[in-house]
Amino acid sequence: MTTVIFDLDGVLVDSEQVWDQSRKDVVAEHGGEWTDSATTDMLGMSSKEWPVYLIEQLHVQLTVDEINEAVVAAMLREYQAELPLLPGAREAVERMADAFTLGLASSSNRPIIDLVLSEMGVADRFKATVSSEEVARGKPAPDVYQEALRRLGADTATAIEDSDAGLRSAHAAGLYVIAIPNPHFPPSDAALALADVTLPDLDALTRDVVLRG
Repeated sequence: MTTVIFDLDGVLVDSEQVWDQSRKDVVAEHGGEWTDSATTDMLGMSSKEWPVYLIEQLHVQLTVDEINEAVVAAMLREYQAELPLLPGAREAVERMADAFTLGLASSSNRPIIDLVLSEMGVADRFKATVSSEEVARGKPAPDVYQEALRRLGADTATAIEDSDAGLRSAHAAGLYVIAIPNPHFPPSDAALALADVTLPDLDALTRDVVLRG
């Protein structure tokens, strides 16, 4: 059976602005200074990597663990208040799960992944989910997709991605890549060129599109 691996942020949830504000608040509250490039610099970074960036580049006066704890707590509060699902997200997951085995490969922390899928009501539709905090390197390295394949017992899969780092990660893992570009943080032309198919939105993600791969 064909395997489909979803990204989370920017594909199922419109989350980048929430991440951005949560990190900005921690930087402001703990002696750091936000820069114009910080948002794009951290796109795709794992939860092992972006706290180091906050310390080394933005001069936040906390440890990696303290930063993670503070930002994740803020994210969970926001998501529990209102989950910013992208249009068609739940329906796309259900549609793909009816036809294929599903996995998820995300840069989000494990508590965030679990909360989002639970709130969506689709946690049981995924055979395996992987956070990049559970592998050595975050996106654009292929590690998170390689681990997802391992947990799924699959040799290859179709990846659904939106961002520069995500597209590069899935391509580096040798996957068939479907791009649904994030309108707020669109991928570069070079990264988008790595995709096998580009779709305008989740409604266009159909069984037939996946089977082309």
